[in-house]
Amino acid sequence: MNRGDKDPGVLLVGNFLSASGKNPQVSEQMAAALRARGWPVVTTSTQTNRVARMADMVATAWRRRHDYSVAHVDVFSGPSFIWAEAVSGVLRSLGKPYVLTLRGGSLPEFARNSPTRVRSVLTAAAVVTTPSRYLAEHMAPYCPELILIPNPIDLGRYPDRTREKFQPSLVWLRAFHHIYNPTLGPRVVALLRPTFPDVTLTMIGPDKGDGSLQEVQAVAHELDVADRLTLPGRVEKTLVPEWLGHHDVFINTTNVDNTPVSVIEAMACGLCVVSTDVGGIPYFLDHEVDSLLVPPDDASAMADAVARILTEDGLAARLSRKGRTKAETCDWSRVLPRWERLFSGLG
Repeated sequence: MNRGDKDPGVLLVGNFLSASGKNPQVSEQMAAALRARGWPVVTTSTQTNRVARMADMVATAWRRRHDYSVAHVDVFSGPSFIWAEAVSGVLRSLGKPYVLTLRGGSLPEFARNSPTRVRSVLTAAAVVTTPSRYLAEHMAPYCPELILIPNPIDLGRYPDRTREKFQPSLVWLRAFHHIYNPTLGPRVVALLRPTFPDVTLTMIGPDKGDGSLQEVQAVAHELDVADRLTLPGRVEKTLVPEWLGHHDVFINTTNVDNTPVSVIEAMACGLCVVSTDVGGIPYFLDHEVDSLLVPPDDASAMADAVARILTEDGLAARLSRKGRTKAETCDWSRVLPRWERLFSGLG
């Protein structure tokens, strides 16, 4: 549908780094989806350097002020919070209504340490959204009127493969960084191997450079499971469904999390999900219904959960079916109209 020239232009402020080899984040996908529907869209920033990126965001918000009527800004914790402060200030000076979207499982801790600062930024926005019930609950003291809009996927790209039998074929999809606790992966494989000698684990994701990838390799060699691991590195976003579809069990080992798109992608492909129960995970996943949840950094508990999926009659099929059903609620066809109504109402 072509929306025409009278609809408001939208400025999207976030990480637009796919051209630099990063996987596209939600805002980058939103930009493409809105343009396909005929919306005028301005985006920032493609700069890889953090300081240059913030400067570009602020400059774009000012320089392109005549090209948009409403703005959307991603909000992260830590040093990245500064860009939300800076861009919000520019938007207020221009009289532009804007939406903030809270992202990242560490935001509640950040807000507890800087409550005045966080409350000032959030309450000045026209609307504040979040993709998770976890953030909606824990950030309510700083902005009580939060709107829940889930992280979306293009469901049509993720074929729901019906499996006659679930195999000990595990997959992991995150960045190699300590907050995602990737060394839990080979430790789980080592515990499973005596019972499931053909167990394998594919760990997909870029190396963030903090030594986590090397630690995974060292642990795998130490536990004599290096031959059970495949480490392809980062794969293109368009190839993720194919990679996931070759496996049966998705393990999410993270110590900090919100509502990861990778988990939604796994459920869309019909994989059985075993995840740590940290942050926003138990607010999104239902234990024993569409997934199995275990305590963080507990290799025995995660290995036991995987073993249940492979041996307990009917469990894998039920988790797979319910997971796919949940993923369907996150399809762009359901999520994008909500964003369109929101932007139209503000613009």
